[in-house]
Amino acid sequence: MLAGDRGLRDMAANFGTKQSRPRMIAIHVKTGAFAEGWAQYCEKHGVPFRRVDCFASDIVSQLQGCRALLWHWQHHDYRAALFARQLIASLESKGMLVFPGTSTCWHYDDKVGQKYLLEAVGAPLVRSHVFYEAASAMRWLDSAEFPIVWKLRGGAGSQNVRLVQSRQEAVSIVRKSFGRGWQAVRTHALQERVREFRDNPGLITFTNIGRGVVRAVIPHEKDRNRERDRNYVYFQDFVPNNDFDVRTIVIGDRAFGIKRMVRPGDFRASGSGAIIHRPDAIPEECIRISFDVTESIGSQCCAFDFVRSGKEWKIIEISYAFALPGYADCPGYWDRQLSWHAGAFHPERFMIEDVLAHIGQDRTG
Repeated sequence: MLAGDRGLRDMAANFGTKQSRPRMIAIHVKTGAFAEGWAQYCEKHGVPFRRVDCFASDIVSQLQGCRALLWHWQHHDYRAALFARQLIASLESKGMLVFPGTSTCWHYDDKVGQKYLLEAVGAPLVRSHVFYEAASAMRWLDSAEFPIVWKLRGGAGSQNVRLVQSRQEAVSIVRKSFGRGWQAVRTHALQERVREFRDNPGLITFTNIGRGVVRAVIPHEKDRNRERDRNYVYFQDFVPNNDFDVRTIVIGDRAFGIKRMVRPGDFRASGSGAIIHRPDAIPEECIRISFDVTESIGSQCCAFDFVRSGKEWKIIEISYAFALPGYADCPGYWDRQLSWHAGAFHPERFMIEDVLAHIGQDRTG
């Protein structure tokens, strides 16, 4: 059931009744694009909340008296990657509701973990292959059909993804994967800024190239502190004849989506910036699969990347997080019955509505 503004106002008013004493929620507001929308929602609807710092040593103490924690931790934050999953699991063990919860984010920015998860629930994943020994990877390459797609387990916006055209190129990748390994790609942002300047020449886009050069030479702290990827190699079958992909997002009982066009002269759509928001551009089958898989894995929020393989839609990868600006022009969303609801919306508000609905139903303690 979708929780509307009126229902949330009633819920907030009931927090102080005898039947449901105040249920404070905690929001980490220092990082993460979702956090501002969460805090604004609470302020607008009179929902009691506490600003907390999940990076503080005393975070568990800060959460005393809170029923839920919302924390938009991000894949490129090496600090969060060190402990986010462990903190979330620890809080859940004491009965606290967390967004994102363990089932929602344990596989975040981990394509290898996603492979196992999606295979386990029978999701239509593009066939994927992972090896933990160089010899087994080399044997597989003997019968592999090229081109194939090589990926590191982490990265977004088409980072750390390459179309491998030959066995010789793949062998080189395997040797490096089981040798010195792979450092975070620092030139990706520069390449994207060059592409933006080509597509839209101007002073701002030209200046951005200079900033990209600086970052390529003097890496950001988040890149300097990433560990090398090594001792595994991950390949995915290449699905040809796709000039776009479909990105869908499910939050509770709502789904919305965009169509992303492939970059000129490339095979990747993620991060291209060429987006179509019309609902008729989103196949109903992708929405149906997205709802079914989200339910199967027990996720509060899940974003899917789809490509067409013959007559079927296949999943490339998933995530709980996404960049909000890309969806600002979505004209509506679908519910679980695939009925269309026209009108502007804010995805981060869906998230906090679901959290409040959950703790509002729990009137014990």
